[in-house]
Amino acid sequence: MGAVQACFLFVLVGLLCVESKYIKYDTSSVIVPGKINVHLVAHTHDDVGWLKTVDQYYVGSNNSIQGACVQNVLDSIVPALLADKNRKFIYVEQAFFQRWWRDQSEEVQNVVKQLVSSGQLELINGGMCMHDEAAPHYIDMIDQTTLGHQFIKEEFNVTPRIGWQIDPFGHSAVQAYLLGAEVGFDSFFFGRIDYQDRAKRKGDKSLEVVWRGSKSLGSSAQIFAGAFPQNYEPPINLYYEANDDSPILQDNPSLFDYNVGERVNEFVSAAMDQANITRTNHVMWTMGTDFKYQYAHTWYKQMDKFIHYVNQDGRVNALYSTPSIYTDAKYATNESWPLKTDDFFPYADIVNAYWTGYFTSRPALKGYVRKMSGYYLAARQLEFFKGRSKASPNTDSLADALSLAQHHDAVSGTSKQHVANDYAKRLAIGYAEAEEVVGESLSCIAESASKGGCKGPTNKFQQAMLIMCYTLSCLLLNISYCPPSEVDLSKGKSLVVVVYNSLGWKREDVIRIPVSAFVLLNADLLLVPTSLKKYHVINENVAVKDAGGKEIESQLLPLLNDSVGIRDYYSKAYLGMASNVTPKYWLAFTASLPPLGFNTYIISSSSSTASRAASTSSQVYDTKVSQNDTVEIGPGNLKLIYSGKGQLTQYINSRSLVKESVEQSYSYYAGDDGSKDKQASGAYIFRPNGTYSINAEGQDVFTVLRGPLLDEVHQRISSWIYQITRVYKGKEHAEVEFTVGPIPIEDGIGKEVVTKITTTVKNNKKFYTDSSGRDFIERVRDYRKDWELQVNQPIAGNYYPINLGLYMQDNSSEFSILVDRSVGGSSIVDGQLELMLHRRLLFDDSRGVNEALNETVCVLEDCRGLTIVGKYFLRIDPLREGAKWRRLYGQEIYSPLLLAFAEQDGDSWASSHIATFSAMDPSYALPDNVAILTLQELNDGKVLLRLAHLYEVGEDKDLSVMASVELKKVFPNKKINRITETSLSANQERVEMEKKRLVWKVEGSSGEEPKVVRGGPIDPTTLVVQLAPMEIRTFHITFD
Repeated sequence: MGAVQACFLFVLVGLLCVESKYIKYDTSSVIVPGKINVHLVAHTHDDVGWLKTVDQYYVGSNNSIQGACVQNVLDSIVPALLADKNRKFIYVEQAFFQRWWRDQSEEVQNVVKQLVSSGQLELINGGMCMHDEAAPHYIDMIDQTTLGHQFIKEEFNVTPRIGWQIDPFGHSAVQAYLLGAEVGFDSFFFGRIDYQDRAKRKGDKSLEVVWRGSKSLGSSAQIFAGAFPQNYEPPINLYYEANDDSPILQDNPSLFDYNVGERVNEFVSAAMDQANITRTNHVMWTMGTDFKYQYAHTWYKQMDKFIHYVNQDGRVNALYSTPSIYTDAKYATNESWPLKTDDFFPYADIVNAYWTGYFTSRPALKGYVRKMSGYYLAARQLEFFKGRSKASPNTDSLADALSLAQHHDAVSGTSKQHVANDYAKRLAIGYAEAEEVVGESLSCIAESASKGGCKGPTNKFQQAMLIMCYTLSCLLLNISYCPPSEVDLSKGKSLVVVVYNSLGWKREDVIRIPVSAFVLLNADLLLVPTSLKKYHVINENVAVKDAGGKEIESQLLPLLNDSVGIRDYYSKAYLGMASNVTPKYWLAFTASLPPLGFNTYIISSSSSTASRAASTSSQVYDTKVSQNDTVEIGPGNLKLIYSGKGQLTQYINSRSLVKESVEQSYSYYAGDDGSKDKQASGAYIFRPNGTYSINAEGQDVFTVLRGPLLDEVHQRISSWIYQITRVYKGKEHAEVEFTVGPIPIEDGIGKEVVTKITTTVKNNKKFYTDSSGRDFIERVRDYRKDWELQVNQPIAGNYYPINLGLYMQDNSSEFSILVDRSVGGSSIVDGQLELMLHRRLLFDDSRGVNEALNETVCVLEDCRGLTIVGKYFLRIDPLREGAKWRRLYGQEIYSPLLLAFAEQDGDSWASSHIATFSAMDPSYALPDNVAILTLQELNDGKVLLRLAHLYEVGEDKDLSVMASVELKKVFPNKKINRITETSLSANQERVEMEKKRLVWKVEGSSGEEPKVVRGGPIDPTTLVVQLAPMEIRTFHITFD
């Protein structure tokens, strides 16, 4: 045996003879000045639906898709925290936590309360889900956050301090200032920003900033915000779920692979690397990722060791921490931080991979969520008027369903199909219960002897055959399906239509409902041999009377064959049965509504010919015209001019003197199949591979319907695109209803369908898009304010999320488009705005969902690609005059009129019901720049009131001013006993929130920030609420 071999054997025997013994790890470290402090934040990210449904994730079923069980996570965390008082954990998704909480014994609940009280378990963010920031409307974001915060306050008496939006695919300015600062958060952390932006921020240490998201509220609503260096996962080789393959820290010298020194060196190296791109001596490590800590012991055992040995080493300091502790440590350094304005859209994680497709993905679900959101707002108002029932029916189920739908894999359209179906099912169940609330409330109010409102619950309206138009069937009103309005009135009965307005100001709108042929008499057919051939004149004896019994002007429009086909297929698809009767007409009439109230309209057949002038009439034209002819439509100030081939050519407003050349077209982007570099277009990613125009097949044909209230132009764009353009007498915008689908894929190419509207506006690359339906942000094509953009996707890289609308302007005019659901949009060419309306793709984009975005609908064996029916609205105004329409009509789109129906014999309805109602003083309405976002009775009897100023500073010369709301006139029949202003999520008093607010120093600032004007305190005598531009104020009210 050689000397070397003998020496090795001696060392080996020595190692084997070392006696192992129990080690008590010292995890009691605190922040150490002068050292790099590594804050280990133990967390799990639990999607409330993605690859599995929310309930499958909770209980751990359907594991063939993904091995994830949130119940196990929470079960595992409690004993792990009890084992060492220094350990900490953060939890976010209240939808899961509340499910788990309800399953626990009182003993376990008390233990968890102690963990929360001690700070070992911190509930952060606190919403029901981690909502998306592109597709949800800001009102929905507020509602789902409020729902979670209420539970945390009630059960634990704590208020979350930290915003934690680590997985949404880009971040909105509204999230920062509204769902961050105005909620009372001290900081806000997120994971996903553009790869080019991240690289630049690493270089100049600007991953952490002071984010000032509102130019109107300025520094009064700024927040400390931080993006992680690499998403929201631990550093490399520090994953410790039970089956993860990261090397453990093996500290037993009696065993092989002892590696304490090696692992400590790796830890210190990673800490120093992050410290080099971070300001101050504090760095945060997110120790966890999706659905981790199902066996928490494996994580904490390794972190215990790292803290023990790293701190023995002494080069850096490691500690169990939370984002709150980290935030306080950062604040204590008195550092100045870079200033961030605007937002973090669009987001690309690598070259050629812009996450801008999901702005439009699953447009039917997006439309359903938006429709339910507006309904929920109205239902809560009516629930308040009647008096809330703690037992069902109430609006809670719809609140829960809507909160889940805001998740960043729900309304975003990025879940698997079966999960998207689950979100829709929950909305349908929630709606069904809320519908009962609405029916009972309207019954109670209408049958009340006093116009002061409802005195007690009743269900007599249902006995009187009241049927809500917002039932599952009438939710299909967009496909001409509404059985309550299609009743047979040929035997002397009348149709009662109750129209409720959830807005705080008076409103006038045209109601359109399908009606049965039974109401129609003596249809005239008139043929006129002209170049524009009038082939059909409808002049029927159908009378519509208002609440005072006065006959009002109405109009019948034929239900054309294209609409009938959609109605027949989709009513059967969604209801499981075919309709017995197909209506032949739409009936249109103008409804005038009081604020927060309703009016009643009676529809009947009339044998009197004297009433025809005030009754129904319509003229129908086809377009056998020469190429040189033009067609003008519009019964009011607005006129649209079409060429003889059916092409829109001009927009003329006789009041504003706007005269603009306008063209509209459809095209599609071919979805890239990923064959070049494995990056396909999919549910998340928009990667176009060529642009192709969609032209009418064969001869261009369009149909014009004219009448006293509105004109319609019907166009068959292609075999799978149909369009109706409406111009109303009393409105100065055009309404475009599109039917797109099934998108053909027989050629093996996925398609992303867009409409483009081209004008002569010289916008010079600039356009404006809304931030979550609230502020408008300036966009510049192929440009980013925060870094020098390397353009690799000139179309996808210029797409932005649209919730309210987008517009562009030059030195004389502005062109605006508003939408009925979230979509993607842009200005790719000067003078032109485009919206992506629908997507059908054949390849997965490799971002985890592992499923192509190829939505289909089946009726028995007849399966088709999904067809979408939606709307957008366009208007051109003189410069600086478009904001009024965008803001006021945007509220009307979000809060559509709620319709209810009943039948009556004779005049029995009028003799037993109130025909008109307003919750407000009859002489009062809210100012045009203020909206009621929330009016809701809470479980404790308090009332939650949320008021919003709709305008930004400088947006409108008349309405971007301080507004006042007189609460005594909003609630004229109630006496306010106590009113307390709260945070946006209503979980703490506003005064206390402001006292605790951290004031961060901004790099380059001289110190004193410009004073931001806000509404003042409420005088308890006058009860007048002031609101400054973009201010939202939230109150708890107690009535006598």
